[in-house]
Amino acid sequence: MTNRTELAREIKRRAFLTGDFILRSGLHSTFYWDKYRFESDPVLLAAVAAELAKLLPSQPDRLAGLELGGIPLATALSLQTGRPSLFVRKVAKSYGTANLVEGGFSHGDHAVVVEDVVTSGGQVVTSVQQIRDLGLDVRYAICVIDREQGGRENLRAIGCELSPVFTMAELERLADGD
Repeated sequence: MTNRTELAREIKRRAFLTGDFILRSGLHSTFYWDKYRFESDPVLLAAVAAELAKLLPSQPDRLAGLELGGIPLATALSLQTGRPSLFVRKVAKSYGTANLVEGGFSHGDHAVVVEDVVTSGGQVVTSVQQIRDLGLDVRYAICVIDREQGGRENLRAIGCELSPVFTMAELERLADGD
């Protein structure tokens, strides 16, 4: 992809589905962004990671990819920026190390949360709070698509700023050529 318009068009072409969907937030939707369709393609994933890299607020100590969709994004972003990544589970595993967050980190490390699509931000808010409880400093989250359904506001309420590659309105405008 040579520009944001081409990236928006390709994401929409590959990942935009219509039908009847229940989102993680519990809301019903007539459309769905199947992020695995752009995260599983190496060329598209690299283009998305390049745009995510532009959103990093500084040089964070860690990139915290949220299970499941944030993990390939954080990995691709790590490869582009040289910043180490963390993999954040929704629930700590019950065996071995019983970690909620996989990968090495130190108390006080600055981490930026990486997510794919944010709707209400429910899981992102929960994960940010859990990561903070483990001693990481989390003030920023980045995502590919902000569906503009309260996620940014819910994160701001806990002192975390959300920066998307595309808001829903922008993605639609660019992808549809308006």
